[in-house]
Amino acid sequence: MAGEPLIGADDQETPFWAKGYEDAAKARLREIATGVPRTVARVAVWAWRESPALTVLTLGLQVVTGCVQAFGLLATAGVFAGLLSEGPTPDRILAALPALAAVVAAYAGRGLLDTASGAALAALAPRVRRRAEDDLYVALIGIDLVAFDDADFTRLVERVTQSAGQQVRGAVRETSALTALTISAAASVVTAGVLHPLLAPVALLAAVPQAWAQIKRAQLDFDSWVRTSSQFRRLYVVNNLISDRDNAPEVRAFTTQDVLIGEHRRIADQLMHEAVATGLRQNRATTTGRGLAGLGTGIGLVVLGLLLFTGWLPLALAGTAVLAMRAAAQSTSTAMYQIGMLYESCLDLDLMQDLRDEIDTRRRAAGTAEPPDVPETITMDGVTFAYPGADEPALRDVSLTLRRGEVIALVGENGSGKSTLAKLLTGLYLPDAGTVAWDGIPTSAADAHALHARAAVVLQDPLHWPMTAGNNVRIGRLDRADPGELALAAAAARSGADEVFAGLPDGAATMLSRQFQQGRDLSGGQWQRLSVGRGLYRDAPLVVADEPTAALDARAEHAVFGALRAMGGSGKITVLVTHRLANVRHADQIIVLESGRITARGTHDELMAAGGVYRELYALQASAYADARE
Repeated sequence: MAGEPLIGADDQETPFWAKGYEDAAKARLREIATGVPRTVARVAVWAWRESPALTVLTLGLQVVTGCVQAFGLLATAGVFAGLLSEGPTPDRILAALPALAAVVAAYAGRGLLDTASGAALAALAPRVRRRAEDDLYVALIGIDLVAFDDADFTRLVERVTQSAGQQVRGAVRETSALTALTISAAASVVTAGVLHPLLAPVALLAAVPQAWAQIKRAQLDFDSWVRTSSQFRRLYVVNNLISDRDNAPEVRAFTTQDVLIGEHRRIADQLMHEAVATGLRQNRATTTGRGLAGLGTGIGLVVLGLLLFTGWLPLALAGTAVLAMRAAAQSTSTAMYQIGMLYESCLDLDLMQDLRDEIDTRRRAAGTAEPPDVPETITMDGVTFAYPGADEPALRDVSLTLRRGEVIALVGENGSGKSTLAKLLTGLYLPDAGTVAWDGIPTSAADAHALHARAAVVLQDPLHWPMTAGNNVRIGRLDRADPGELALAAAAARSGADEVFAGLPDGAATMLSRQFQQGRDLSGGQWQRLSVGRGLYRDAPLVVADEPTAALDARAEHAVFGALRAMGGSGKITVLVTHRLANVRHADQIIVLESGRITARGTHDELMAAGGVYRELYALQASAYADARE
């Protein structure tokens, strides 16, 4: 194993969402020329939607700034003309004073306009970022659960959400900077053209090579990213294994520190060598661009000299021409740099749009039917379901009926489809074939939010909400009226969460997260008690408990299952998913699953009499307890 890759695996093919990076690495000038305006247009639409007034103000200030710049350059020509005219020196200075005052006013005005434009942008960019993030997260929160079982999609979500806001804000600033620089360059080029038509194209000669160099740098970055994205993912996983608090105990208990550091160094070394090679290639492109830009500058000066030599350009205007050409070259060169930056942002914003498009394809069709408040029956008829990318369905042709007031147990070995079936009952998943129906209303036709609001799910690994202990129980029904917190107290007592509250420094008001000062963490069993309390407090007509007592001691487990079984007598449909068969002996129905199919069903006594997998598993567990007693 020494020297071989250990953590993760390299992707066999580029993820669907990263194809744009491959295309960008090979893009020609035409694709780049269309990509940047597309990004500018997208940013402009966001800005206009968020604040038309600030958008118009920012653009207007930039246009006026460009006009003032052109006016200042032309006024400079007046200064030179006055100073170089015939006559005594004092008279020439006095004659140039009005033009000099105009130049000073132009520069002062431009400074004020730049300040005002910066203030408008400072007010606009955060607003656009907020709008773009809000649009993204509103779309993401409504996506179908099964989408998160697709590894490529979850990686796309991770990549976009890590930097979405920063990328949008950066794109707004880059678009604003590019607009200002384009206007500035245009003003300088127009001024040079006014002085002599040949000076307008010559002013741009130095900028074109630098534009090529900047775009080439960006393409080399994209090419490198495509080739190393899998390694970056593996490095992220290794870093998380080293740094995450939850991983620390096992990392140290199994003395894997050296293994992880070795893996980190191995991947980091590969990425370092790739970064060095890419950097050298980028440096060659930059050097080439600078060399050609210098040649362009030299050609411009030669053309200016010829114009002066032939008398086509008066000497009084030569100084202004040089200033205009330098301003045009500088603005254009910087604008090309911004184009390169915006081209990179273009790919990131395209990635955001790809995510939005993917979300649209993975959002379930909106159901309009109102599910029953308290269903009498929930039926599954010929249900088949497969996870994205799976070779085989997780469930095949499953049919069963659950009735109000019943306790139903789903049992079977790992991978038999128990948890998948439970999610289909609640409408969290929709079947690929067949139907799941509440009182005859298919879950695919029901309003998803209303359907989920009528179910309570207790998971083996519950979410550790970074909030108070009391709100960890209330979270499923924060809007529930609970005078005197009697419902909270009842749910806590039945689940054992009251004992958890009692052991905390501030009781139910204790913050449960080490991410915050004074925050506390809980043991696995304590979190499970809160999770059971969460399900009880939700008071839903369908309760699904998926291995709810895996981390509980025997006394707590007995109490929890007693509370869950009692729900059947209160008119609810209670579904228990568990490996501990002693806890399901009194269930009204026991459903046995094997490899995604129902192979047996009945009461405990019926299944024990029939033999098969259930009796075999029950006997194995019972013998273990018998051996322990001996």
